[in-house]
Order: sequence, then C-alpha cells, then structure tokens
Amino acid sequence: MKKSTRLIAFCAALVAAVALGLSGCGVMQAKPKKVAKKVAAKPKTFVCAPKGHLVRAVAPEAKLVEFSCFFKKYKKVKSLHFKVKIKNVSKVPQRYRVNIFLENGKAVGGLIPRKGKPPVVKPGQVVSFVYPVKGMSTKPKGVTLIIKTMSR
Repeated sequence: MKKSTRLIAFCAALVAAVALGLSGCGVMQAKPKKVAKKVAAKPKTFVCAPKGHLVRAVAPEAKLVEFSCFFKKYKKVKSLHFKVKIKNVSKVPQRYRVNIFLENGKAVGGLIPRKGKPPVVKPGQVVSFVYPVKGMSTKPKGVTLIIKTMSR
C-alpha cells in the first residue's frame, strides 16, 4: 500500500511539473533585444528643371506653395520624386488635378486630395503630395506642371 501511494504521489508531481513546463508559468522569458532604428536621412531636394525650362499652369483657385524634386528609392529602384504643395486660396472647398509632364515623354499626376468624404481641400488649407517617376535616375531637362480644379 505504501508503494502505491508513493507511486501515485510521484506521478502527480511529474504530471504537475510537465504541465507547469508546458504552460510556461514560472519561466522567465528573455526580453527581446532593442533594435536601433535607422533614421532615414531627409532626401536632398533640388530645382526640378533648369531656368526657363519649367512651365507652370496653375488654376487661380490654387497657390503653388512648393514644387521640389529629390531622388529616393521607389519599389527598390532609384527614382525621381516630385513634391507638390498647394494652398486653396478660393472661398469654397476644392479638389485639384495635378499633371506633371517631362521632356522625355514620361508623365505623373493625380488628384489632391486622393480620397476623403468629401474629397476636398478647405479654404486656406495647405496640402501636399509626392509623385514618384519610377526608374528615372537623372534630373529632368524640362518640366510642365498643370494644376486644375475639378468641376463640380
């Protein structure tokens, strides 16, 4: 009888130890190592086109606050990026269409704002967007920028 109670007690202790080990209770886990975040350097901007080779057509309801260029990787390829910053100078909310044409036949553009409910820029508000030209790793020789308002 003594042997059977010892055996039962041993089995119970063994089962408890296995259950405790499987549940992870009482086991300290090592803290994950902190990985130093790489601070991305701000890309160096430059004038988008040589003097006399930048054509601008901006709607009277918009004021062009910034138009700059920089190189940065886009989908793992060094690419030219255009940053366009616009201010709504009208008294009503507006949505703008931006088109950028390059001398080599490439073009980029889109709507500002891209989305929203409703997708408009409020009077006095400044918004910006960056348009990448994938695979273009040289400065453009000529640029045409067109900013229009969308009809209601």
